[in-house]
Amino acid sequence: MRETPRDLARLQALLDRSYEAAGAHLRDVITPERRLSAEALAARLDGMCLLTLSTVTADGRPIGGAVDGFFYRGEWYFGSSAESVRFRHIRRRPQVSATYLPGEELSVATHGRAQMVDVATHDDGGFRTVLLEYYGGRYGSTAAEIFDGPGVAYARIEPVRMFTFWMDQAEAPVG
Repeated sequence: MRETPRDLARLQALLDRSYEAAGAHLRDVITPERRLSAEALAARLDGMCLLTLSTVTADGRPIGGAVDGFFYRGEWYFGSSAESVRFRHIRRRPQVSATYLPGEELSVATHGRAQMVDVATHDDGGFRTVLLEYYGGRYGSTAAEIFDGPGVAYARIEPVRMFTFWMDQAEAPVG
């Protein structure tokens, strides 16, 4: 967990605002005891989390696809080719939605705006360290080529709304 106390306070305020603005159906499903606190959320989102990221086409159609997501300092970060359809959409229309759904017990849905980041300089290299730790363990000395190479782009989601759902498997209905 790399979140500072300030990051956690900002994230908790976002989670609380989002929940208060949620519709009745969402609040029926995500009851107060099924919400995660900012601290509990950050503790569960370690390493790479496969996200479904949705962007918007020029004619308003959503397009979703998988990205390697990293929860860092209370926000989602992701990468792709700088020339991918995903990043072409983001440069024109930065509104995105991302969902992390590893199983029925946990869900994190985030809606906001994608902001491009320079991996080499963002947060004094803090995010680059996260990438090196994850990809270095998988690809060894060539890991930096994955995100330092030409044509690779990264962005973070500046969240407007974020919803969490957590159900302890001991509480899950059987059958």
